[in-house]
Amino acid sequence: MADQMQELLDIPKDFVKDGTQFMNRCTKPDQKEFIKICQAVGVGFLIMGAVGYVVKLIHIPVNNILVGGA
Repeated sequence: MADQMQELLDIPKDFVKDGTQFMNRCTKPDQKEFIKICQAVGVGFLIMGAVGYVVKLIHIPVNNILVGGA
């Protein structure tokens, strides 16, 4: 019974310890790294937007023609 109580008390202690180690290891990005991240996200938005546009423009009307637009 005492072992189970000790295990339950160790869980939050380990969580806090791991969390503080993670926060201490994290660093704020410098301006160059931040700009690279923003560029990568922007390119991803453009690619996903283009894919969505192509699907809406080509795939859906062709699918409606083939299926019969029910």
